[in-house]
Amino acid sequence: MKHWCIAVKDTTAAKMLDLSAPEFRRLVEVGALPQPCLIGGHKRWLVDMLEAVVDRDASKPEQEFEL
Repeated sequence: MKHWCIAVKDTTAAKMLDLSAPEFRRLVEVGALPQPCLIGGHKRWLVDMLEAVVDRDASKPEQEFEL
């Protein structure tokens, strides 16, 4: 499913995954969620990357994360 919004800030990305912003940032920090890209000096998460995590296309099964 394609969205009109292709990149979002951390608070929006957290809402998309039903997480609090601090929890989302922690999961990014430990590598369980993708790193942001920089767009004009602003950190943004690609919606396609977030969807891939949920769809397990971007998961890292060989790594374990303490959640």
